[in-house]
Amino acid sequence: MPTITTNDLKNGMTLELDDGLFQIVDFQHVKPGKGHAFVRTSLRNVRAGGTVERTFRAGEKVERATIDKREMNFLYRDGDDYVFMDNETYEQINVSPDALGETGNYIVDGSTAILLMFGTEIVGTDMAAAVELTIAQTEPGLQGDRSSGGTKPATLETGLVIQVPLFIEPGERVKIDTRSGEYLSRA
Repeated sequence: MPTITTNDLKNGMTLELDDGLFQIVDFQHVKPGKGHAFVRTSLRNVRAGGTVERTFRAGEKVERATIDKREMNFLYRDGDDYVFMDNETYEQINVSPDALGETGNYIVDGSTAILLMFGTEIVGTDMAAAVELTIAQTEPGLQGDRSSGGTKPATLETGLVIQVPLFIEPGERVKIDTRSGEYLSRA
């Protein structure tokens, strides 16, 4: 593992500390009038998802974790697991739904995701900000029904249920925001 000093920290960098793998959310160098300088950080636990505040001495050495970003193509579901193929080596790996998190709601056969790997462990995913999916099932919208703000529930081809405008029908392709899970537009 490469060792860096706390003076070299940047947002988004991943550190391997004694109590786990952490990604830097925010940091601030503080040089008080009296005493030694220090670095105040806000760290997100990559595995558990929680955020902690941690203070380091200025110039303290920390281990930087090497995170590989691998572009993978989703092939099919094998029971509960997702089977991905590495686009470079053509190696297939099984990924549990827990490792994918919310990304599993937006993956269909043939779609591409970037898996963040620490050694052989999947620690996260990067996905496009918006994806296009097909509406599998929704109720017909009633003209004049505006009590719910002009939306109705719709089930996507992945099984995710979202709110869509009343004019959307089954079989239509829609664009979904993967960060919030909200309808954006027709595709």
